[in-house]
Amino acid sequence: MRLLSKWIHPATPQTYSRVYERKAARAIVLDGSQILLLYTKRYNDYSFPGGGIDPDEEVMEGLKRELTEETGARNINVISEYGYIDEYRPHYKPEYDVIHMLSYFYICEIDRELGDAQMEDYETSNGMSAVWVDLQQAIAHNRQVMNAKEASMGLSIERETYVLELVAKELLD
Repeated sequence: MRLLSKWIHPATPQTYSRVYERKAARAIVLDGSQILLLYTKRYNDYSFPGGGIDPDEEVMEGLKRELTEETGARNINVISEYGYIDEYRPHYKPEYDVIHMLSYFYICEIDRELGDAQMEDYETSNGMSAVWVDLQQAIAHNRQVMNAKEASMGLSIERETYVLELVAKELLD
């Protein structure tokens, strides 16, 4: 799978020894110029559906599980690999200095009509919901949040916006 980019968040410590390793699988689901994303009210941003892969789980299994849980997606068909982001950023747990996150992106097809999502409690309390949105509108929204440096802005918005812009450049007609 191709490396899309390597990110080192500016707040990442220069030296560290306690690293939390996390792998995630994320879905790129397009329907014309519309893309299936997660809007999170707490962070006021759009992100790709997907999430952490359990230690005993295959990547595809984790991708499909996360996509189903977060969006209610049905009849998931993984079309192809897209690429991955290699990312280092500060970790919120005191027992770690940094998190090393590998986010694997896959192009998927699903039924347009979504079923019921099975969000985790923190996702629900953050106001997360699956939405079909115009790709360019999602990019513009995330860019506006980043440019305004909104206090609620999460650490992942730069990664998500970078990949959204790549998708717009490479996959839209």
